[in-house]
Amino acid sequence: MELSRRLYAVASLVTEGASVADIGTDHGYIPIYLVQKQIASKVIALDINGGPLERAKMHIIGHNLKGKIETRLSDGLQAVEPGEVDTIIAAGMGGGLIIRILEEGREVVDQLKACVLQPQSEIWKVRKFLLDQGMDIIDEDMVEEDGKFYTMMRAVPAIRRESAKYTECEYIFGKRLLEKRSPVLERFLHRELAIREDIFKELSHHVESEGARLRKDEIRRDIMIISRALGYYCIRPED
Repeated sequence: MELSRRLYAVASLVTEGASVADIGTDHGYIPIYLVQKQIASKVIALDINGGPLERAKMHIIGHNLKGKIETRLSDGLQAVEPGEVDTIIAAGMGGGLIIRILEEGREVVDQLKACVLQPQSEIWKVRKFLLDQGMDIIDEDMVEEDGKFYTMMRAVPAIRRESAKYTECEYIFGKRLLEKRSPVLERFLHRELAIREDIFKELSHHVESEGARLRKDEIRRDIMIISRALGYYCIRPED
């Protein structure tokens, strides 16, 4: 099974020997990959919709993995028992939905060793939720595929319950990505900075209005936060 760059990055955050529930499995590509590469000891493919789950079943059978990957119709983690798996994957869905799944599946989540998440939106809210729930984001990755940027993270129960200290730009862009000076994140930051600088210049050419003033203040704040994030790339490694 050859995965897209995004799905490969997600699968790479799963540790060897993990028992996994893949939420919103869609075509079942990640479960197939994890079993083929002998990364996961057990995989349950979950989806809320019957159509995608049937497609996943067909792909599983097509890769001669029938009996090695279980499929279940499930809204989030409803069809998973606490302690049944030690890792969950939730990729390719909105950040708000991921938070809801984690909240509603708390009994399962409380017994996990790791959550591998790839929110498509509201990423900073997912980071904040994890930290507020006593999780520690120990690794993050970011990839660019077909002109789009995707962020994925691995969170584990924190050794100490108090929340980790994050700055605003670390919540927004990812503390681990900034610490490792991700080159993909750097490209994303430069792109976002250029977009906002162009917007600011365009607004400056128009007659000042209350709406334009508020928008300029918003863009100015965005530029400041992005510039702070880019400052991580100016720090020498020995620092």
